[in-house]
Amino acid sequence: MAGRRVVVFPSAAELGPVLASLVASRAEKAISSRGRFTLGLSGGSLVNILSKELPALPELDCSKWVVGFCDERLVSFDDPESTYGLYKSQLFSKVNIPDNAVLTIDSSLSVQECAEDYTRKLKKAFPDDEFPVFDLLLLGMGPDGHTCSLFPDHPLLEENKKIVAPISDSPKPPPQRVTMTFPVVNAARCVSFVSTGGSKAQVLKEVLEGRDGSVYPAARVAPTKGELFWLLDDPAAASLSIHVERPGSGETL
Repeated sequence: MAGRRVVVFPSAAELGPVLASLVASRAEKAISSRGRFTLGLSGGSLVNILSKELPALPELDCSKWVVGFCDERLVSFDDPESTYGLYKSQLFSKVNIPDNAVLTIDSSLSVQECAEDYTRKLKKAFPDDEFPVFDLLLLGMGPDGHTCSLFPDHPLLEENKKIVAPISDSPKPPPQRVTMTFPVVNAARCVSFVSTGGSKAQVLKEVLEGRDGSVYPAARVAPTKGELFWLLDDPAAASLSIHVERPGSGETL
């Protein structure tokens, strides 16, 4: 791993533009070296942040982007629980990502078949990789320390062969989901967590300052060869005692 950077902002309002510039800079770097930019998205607060900040970037060109989802709920795309559905209505309509470059699940399938189908889609998009190597994965963390749909004490935490795994007993509704596994997450060239709000403060302290082998799934994210960012606001970082970065106005990562 290239090293973990914990970056703290006064509020989510200051965090958002820096996140958008991180996405844009990693996109420019990937396209110049490999001809495309592969991005994995998560739901939650990231939807609102990205939908506000990415379209605000001047001259943003997403025509060479390929977008996947770090996890997805097995619901129809018009269901408010659908991560793709939220991005489609709030972000994709505002930027020029080609429709066929957004890799979506087939929600008509069973959860097992859906995971297998999404695995095939990712293998087609990343034909040369044993595990897909995304340029950037954007992750959130729940109050229980879960990330993607990888939950504490769940057998999927030990999955090391599948690219996408089904989960039918998610402790957070809806229960049926598909999720990228840790081998995919940790193969990425860059991973950035975004975590805001005081409800995450104590868990964040455990994840970022706890002993190795933390029970929290988010603590297992450690890209083998890539960068790792934790972008936090002051309430989320309130309990931390480790060194953190506090960028000045206009700074980029």
